[in-house]
Amino acid sequence: MTASVNVTATLPVDSTTTRLEVQIAVEKINKYASRESGDTVEVIERPRGGVSIVVADGQRSGRSAKRISNIAVRKAISLLAEGVRDGAVARATHDYLHLQRGGKVSAEFFIVSVDLASQTLVVSRNARCPVLLRRGDHFTWFDQASEAIGIYRNTKPAIDELPLAAGITLLVFTDGVWGAGGQNDAPIDLPALLEAVDPGGQTSARSVARAVLQEAIRLDRGRPRDDATVLVVKLQNRIQPDMVRSLSMRFPI
Repeated sequence: MTASVNVTATLPVDSTTTRLEVQIAVEKINKYASRESGDTVEVIERPRGGVSIVVADGQRSGRSAKRISNIAVRKAISLLAEGVRDGAVARATHDYLHLQRGGKVSAEFFIVSVDLASQTLVVSRNARCPVLLRRGDHFTWFDQASEAIGIYRNTKPAIDELPLAAGITLLVFTDGVWGAGGQNDAPIDLPALLEAVDPGGQTSARSVARAVLQEAIRLDRGRPRDDATVLVVKLQNRIQPDMVRSLSMRFPI
């Protein structure tokens, strides 16, 4: 099963005719022959302005993994809605999962926030998978060592923060993408893929997310070896943009 989500919002910048547009897109697919994805994604508006996206990849796959990721995401979303800061949300979500499951299960866990109060893009990460940031032709990996939530008592998130600015593409993914093609000695090359599908930085977040997921599926020869989720956040300047915020979803049943 595949599913996709696309969010677009505009933010004011200095010019009266130019706005900073935020595009958010999610694409996901189950592990091959699994009826349910162990990855969970939720989007919430921040009480002080902006939006947060929470991604959790439950241990293993299928229904048991879905229960784990649901526990983590529900807790995180409730705390974000109350105005709790992202780093504290990640720690509290870890503590809650650890308590509920006795430290016996884990989830790889991300929070990505477009925070209008601080005018920053904030990435909180508890995962082996890194996060890829593109600014123009420059790529940066957010790959500080970080443990999944739920197991070790003093687990902390790795946090990266940067000012909101045009020309940013952020790519978050679970291990179904990161490990794609590994068994066939053809691992996915995400910087090269982004350069190919978005050479001028104007391709929509939805198109980028779809291209990344389709490449991961292709490298696994049409049979994804794990649940795979792609989150793309893009910031672009728009001259006199449409000021309507939009959210759409598509999923087969």
